[in-house]
Amino acid sequence: MSETATITVERMAHGGRGIGTIDGKVVFVAGAFPGDVVDAAITKNKKSHAQAEIARILQPSALRTEEPCPAFAAGAGCCDFSPLAPAAQLRLKEEILNDQLSRLGGLEELPPIAARSLAPATGWRTRARLGVDAEGRAGFRRARSREVLAGKECAQNAPGLLAGVVGEGAGRFTPGAELIAALGSNGRRGLVETRRAGRGRRAERVERRLDGPAAVEQVVGEDRFSVPVAAFWQAHEAAPEAYVDIVSGLAEEGLAEAGPGRPVGWDLYGGVGLFVPTIASALGEGAEIHSVDLSRAAGGATTPEPRLATRRFHRARVESAVAHLPRPRLVVLDPPRSGAGEAVVGRVAAAAPSAVVHVGCDPATLARDLGAWARAGYRARRVELVDAFPGTHHAEAIALLTPA
Repeated sequence: MSETATITVERMAHGGRGIGTIDGKVVFVAGAFPGDVVDAAITKNKKSHAQAEIARILQPSALRTEEPCPAFAAGAGCCDFSPLAPAAQLRLKEEILNDQLSRLGGLEELPPIAARSLAPATGWRTRARLGVDAEGRAGFRRARSREVLAGKECAQNAPGLLAGVVGEGAGRFTPGAELIAALGSNGRRGLVETRRAGRGRRAERVERRLDGPAAVEQVVGEDRFSVPVAAFWQAHEAAPEAYVDIVSGLAEEGLAEAGPGRPVGWDLYGGVGLFVPTIASALGEGAEIHSVDLSRAAGGATTPEPRLATRRFHRARVESAVAHLPRPRLVVLDPPRSGAGEAVVGRVAAAAPSAVVHVGCDPATLARDLGAWARAGYRARRVELVDAFPGTHHAEAIALLTPA
């Protein structure tokens, strides 16, 4: 295969890459969309497939619109779907999820998928992580790189989130550090500096508090959470309430068909406990809820006491904790992007919950997890796909599982 080639992109792959073919070989083209005709530079040529980057767009896809994100236009990896209209983004994400469930999950019967977008489509992000370059300037990282692009703002940041941070002069921040900014429901912004975490890990230890409170207030319905700036919280301003509504509906649906049982719930990878009030409401008076998370920051959050229920927080790994918990009637799990995995799914399934609500932020790992649930005797009844990351290839999917 030559170093460059003209490719017509036919469909979308997971991870923001378009798929075309050259002489029958599949080529994954970063940044390309269905309908694009591009001159592509081949970066990797393997026996089964090739990878490429766009050298020039010869004919743009009809799905493309104007580029709204300055940071992405400069090469940052933040908003790879921002050239697409919101409706096109949602349709592609639904197609990708279906493909992953079929190919990676190996599900013989695909569950029905209901897809929705969250508004706003820009300016939605209330939490951000930035790198700091060698001169002490903050910015987003170049796509597929650790390089910091200082001074380039992202279109997805909510107003005020990075005010006075991006574009400031050299020397303000510690070279090589990471910054975490979090905007509360009341508009107050917290800004802290952490050490750069290893690949695939979250930095939670605060080295320096730079601005605002150490924890920001988040309001979801009638509940108020005080969340440390470095702790995990959903990024889209509308996501927490949307997810709570979906989890509540799915949990009640799953339990309604199961009949009565002991009101014990598991909140796995529970973070600061966003879903605890929802689990308590689904189980009813006298519920006993066990939240499990390894995060120190999550354990330091101030969370609402569930009404008419008892909550116990376990700072531990999920795979080791579940063997010591009382048998649950309802399990809600929200694993990281890497997924729960076969071992965790197997151990939760062995406890025989009447209903499971599985939240996944990556279609590939969610598909693998749903495949593991199927092997463990649980069936995915339906899936809610939420485009809670407009402008990016990411999406959230929430599945209801019950014993097959």
